[in-house]
Order: sequence, then C-alpha cells, then structure tokens
Amino acid sequence: MIKIEGLNVHLGEFRLKNIDLSLDEGDFFVLMGPTGAGKTVLLEAIAGLVPVLGGSISIGGRDVTRLPPEQRGVGIMYQDYALFPHLTVSQNIKFGLRYHKHDRESAGKRFQKFVDDLGIGLLLQRRPETLSGGELQRVALARALMVEPRVILLDEPLSALDQGFREEIRLLLKQIHRSSHITFFMVTHDFSEALTLADKASIMNNGAIVQTGSVKDIFQKPSSSFVADFVGMKNIFPADFDGDTATVGSLTIQLPRPRNKESGHIAVRPEDIVVSLKPLRSSIRNSFAGTIRGIIDQGFLYEIHINVENRVFKSLVTKGSAVDLGLDIGTDVQISFKSTAVHIF
Repeated sequence: MIKIEGLNVHLGEFRLKNIDLSLDEGDFFVLMGPTGAGKTVLLEAIAGLVPVLGGSISIGGRDVTRLPPEQRGVGIMYQDYALFPHLTVSQNIKFGLRYHKHDRESAGKRFQKFVDDLGIGLLLQRRPETLSGGELQRVALARALMVEPRVILLDEPLSALDQGFREEIRLLLKQIHRSSHITFFMVTHDFSEALTLADKASIMNNGAIVQTGSVKDIFQKPSSSFVADFVGMKNIFPADFDGDTATVGSLTIQLPRPRNKESGHIAVRPEDIVVSLKPLRSSIRNSFAGTIRGIIDQGFLYEIHINVENRVFKSLVTKGSAVDLGLDIGTDVQISFKSTAVHIF
C-alpha cells in the first residue's frame, strides 16, 4: 500500500537517511522515536509537504514522489489540529472537498456519517476557538476522513489531550480503523499508544529507521540498546561475554544461550526483576543482594531502584507488595531474574 525506498530528505541541517518502509493496505502502522528523530518530517514527505532529495514514495502502486499533496489520496491530521479559525466546524470538515472531485450526494451522506459517528452534531456552527481539546480532535479527524483518503497520516494525535480524552480518541481511532479499509500511519513518541493501536511499527532515531517489525517483537526483542531503552527496559548495561555468561562490573550473569562475540550490552525489563527480602528458593539462576536507593511512585506501582555492587537495577513492584515487604530506602533486599529475561545486543 505504502512503499518507501531509499528516501532522503534534507531540511537545513536535518537529514532523513535512506528510509525504507513497506505497509500493507489496511495496516495500522506507528512510527515512534524521541523528539527530533525525524518522525514528522517523514510523515510530511509522504503527504507531499516537504521536497524529496532522493528515493521514492508509492501509494497503492502509484509513484507519488513528485505529485502535489492533493493528488496523493492522503488525509493528514496534525498535533495542533490546524483547523481554520475563521471557518465553522462544518466548513472546516468540508474544506478539502474543493480540491477533490466528488459526488455531492455521497459527500453529504459521508459528512452526516462522520458527524454522527464522532458525536459532533451540536458543534457544526461553532468555530474552533470555542472547542475543547477532545472536540478539536474529533473535528480534525472528520476533516481528514472527509476526502475519502486511502491513507490517513496522524501526527501525535493524542499528545495534547488529558488522559480521559486520550482514551476516548484511542477508541475512536480503533473503531474507525476496524470499520474501514483505510491505512493508518501514526507518528508518536509514546510506546503505550503503539501497544494499544498498532500492528506494526518502526523506531526512528536521528533521521534513520533503527528497527521495524510487529509491535510485540519490538517490545520483546529490541535489536539495540537504544531501542531497548526506548521501549522501557531501563536495566541496560555494557557487558563482556564468555559462553553463556555475561560480566557486568563484578557481577556474573547467566545468559539464555552462549554468545559468540566478546562484548556488547544486556538488558532486563523492570517487571522481570523480582524483589524479595531473602534469596528465593527457585530455579532462577540470577540472584544478587542489594540495597534500595530510591522509590518512585508510578501510579499503581512503585519503581524500586536497587544498588547491586555499584550497579543500579530498577524493578516494578505493586504497592501492596511493597507494603507487605516493608520496602523503604536503605532496606537490604535480594533481586532475582531468569536467564531467559536477559536480552543481549
């Protein structure tokens, strides 16, 4: 559906470098990465809003690399909504039709469907300045969908919303995706959004794609220490390898399998580290004594920072477990994790 090959874009000092991506029709694809990675630049290149230095972009088998935005069959929804302040909600939603051939009757039916589905019937004669964040989001989504795009591009559509509205718009996006044949391409820096919405994803850093795959694979099998950190592994350490063990400072850590290379990185998810007051009676191969140096409130959980021979390990513990164990700064504890929980780069 969308095929990007060897794409290069230069904008001032910023570069997109040899981007290759392929999306199937009907995919919900998420592009993730830190601020300044180049996510929005890539989205705007697909939309035809920035010039391409090299490479190609195809949509539905048609090369659109040099076509203007209105000829690409793409709808776009920006983080700041980009609604026209002097137009009513109704006029904003219908604005894109002037650049597309359309049947007035079918457009009218489509307009009414989106108004009903998005619950914005009472807003049609209001102007953007009078709308809440959630209302602005719904109107911007209706406008992007009104031109019957084969692809809809979403630039961090949830970042400006509070938690309640964010969940509401997530459900709307999932509903629209399931009931249509539209391919969704969403830019975000929030991995939780990808887990909720997407099937496939790419991680971008410094203008380059560093990993592509299913959201599950990226989450469970990051290909580098950068991706591991981005998806929240947190416990990432340089290590020397000897067969099926890794040396991290003075610690010897059992690996799930032997390694051929001599050095690299290991990572362990915080949720895979068990905190106890005494060594566990189990088959877990990695168990170390440490002392709690920090406790961070994460809502339903505490993130516990444990100093183990001058290395800080981070574990997630339920608040109930923390109270039962009497965990506090300065408490001596034992951390344990399976060899299969160790990721290697």
